[in-house]
Amino acid sequence: MSLTHSLASSPGQLQLAAEGASQHRTLIVTLFTVFVLLTLGITVWAGRRTKDATDFYAGGREFSGFQNGLAISGDYMSAASFLGIAGAIALSGYDGFLYSIGFLVAWLVALVLVAEPLRNSGRYTMGDVLAFRMRQRPVRTAAGISTIIVSIFYLLAQMVGAGALVALLLGISGETGKNLIVVLVGVVMILYVTIGGMKGTTWVQMIKAVLLIGGTLVVTVLVFHKFNYNLSSLLGAAAENSGKGAAFLEPGLKYGVSTTSKIDFISLGLALVLGTAGLPHILIRFYTVPTANAARKSVNWAIGIIGGFYLMTIALGFGAAALLSQKTITESDPAGNTAAPLLAQEIGGGADSTGGAILLAMISAVAFATILAVVAGLTLASSSSFAHDLYANVIRKGKATDKEEVSAARISSVIIGGVAIGLGIFAGGLNVAGLVALAFAVAASANLPTILYSLFWKRFTTQGALWSIYGGLTSSVVLVLFSPVVSGAPTAMFPEADIAFFPLANPGLISIPFGFLMGWIGSILGKEDEAVKKHAELEVRSLTGHGAL
Repeated sequence: MSLTHSLASSPGQLQLAAEGASQHRTLIVTLFTVFVLLTLGITVWAGRRTKDATDFYAGGREFSGFQNGLAISGDYMSAASFLGIAGAIALSGYDGFLYSIGFLVAWLVALVLVAEPLRNSGRYTMGDVLAFRMRQRPVRTAAGISTIIVSIFYLLAQMVGAGALVALLLGISGETGKNLIVVLVGVVMILYVTIGGMKGTTWVQMIKAVLLIGGTLVVTVLVFHKFNYNLSSLLGAAAENSGKGAAFLEPGLKYGVSTTSKIDFISLGLALVLGTAGLPHILIRFYTVPTANAARKSVNWAIGIIGGFYLMTIALGFGAAALLSQKTITESDPAGNTAAPLLAQEIGGGADSTGGAILLAMISAVAFATILAVVAGLTLASSSSFAHDLYANVIRKGKATDKEEVSAARISSVIIGGVAIGLGIFAGGLNVAGLVALAFAVAASANLPTILYSLFWKRFTTQGALWSIYGGLTSSVVLVLFSPVVSGAPTAMFPEADIAFFPLANPGLISIPFGFLMGWIGSILGKEDEAVKKHAELEVRSLTGHGAL
């Protein structure tokens, strides 16, 4: 799933592809430059329209359901899913496609349980929902810490992926070149947030979504044209060329190897399905629309757009399996994360052709745009939580003005961006395969139980909220530290060490129920407080919108 882990360690065929298209490298640089300049121009325009905290945090609540749905799609479809799912399908066939099912089904949870009540109950952040019933300072502190940790995990994977991918495509060798790319991405994302706030970030995400869908559609049409628009022919050729025969199109090739792998897939699927509804950069998007009805419509649009994209990954993944050898894909990247760029180059005419270079440049530019849009959304979510939850309501005890809040958000975005740059440089040579999945697991373990309990359980208390957030957060992080993601495996972050007593790569199967359990125990054991008395008021507000901003 991770874009970054093999990109950073095994250039292989993608390096050869980049060298083969070296005479067209000007085209790649031009596409990158045009996108960055265009989006920076939009960010400056949006920044001039940002007047107060509502504009900075929620884009003035002026985006329509369609616009927000498009922006949610741009925020959600990260490079890890764009490149990772195509690679997983190319190498594992049916089992690889199961990734996209998990990502898509997750939106049904967000639609049914979270979108509308959250829009009605909060103002800018997840902490607003909890603070409506609970004691302000402790729950906002917990919510802020959880938001920042989830965002940092997600940011790290995107930053390292940007450095590795762009350095290879531009022919930049050595760690210094990759580090410079990481710095460039970090600086651009800081500019997006500090100058444009939510308005600028939203427009960047909408543009990125259009580019991603457009680029994927072009490659999809070309792949189907190659096989006379016959899906059966495409799948048959993929199965035959994979060397695995009919097993390539059947369940069990990757996740049916052992009992542990089957359980690990269940754990991963649980994290993906439940984690989306707890991701901070997704949750804050529900505040950018004027009504709860628009929030629901935005999720409906997002489901349609994201669903269409993940259907096209069938063409990307199986097309790569049919037109590229497994050796070509794995030499470029053992996890298959460069399958989509390699397919684009092949379908365009090969490494030495102008068409191949154009499609390679296009898909690579789309991947870069994807990274920039996602990191901007993550930075905005974490800086908003710091400024609104921690600074304004914990440190200043609600006495900060809108101007002071926005200034704190801009300063914190610079700090968080600097941390992401530093960690991205430090982790440049590490396997960060579990970071994106870990972000989903932490969100599902710490954020989602607390949100659902707060919205729907009368007896939920402040102590229950704290136990749920910190319990889910701690259990998910600790289990990953002692899992094959960190040590005890050739693909681990530290392959020479072996402290992996937890056999699963994703902790969701344990940490998610633990988060719910801790929230229940904390509430049962704790004294009844104001949270119980205010449940009825929150219920009316969340379901009807009465009193919503």
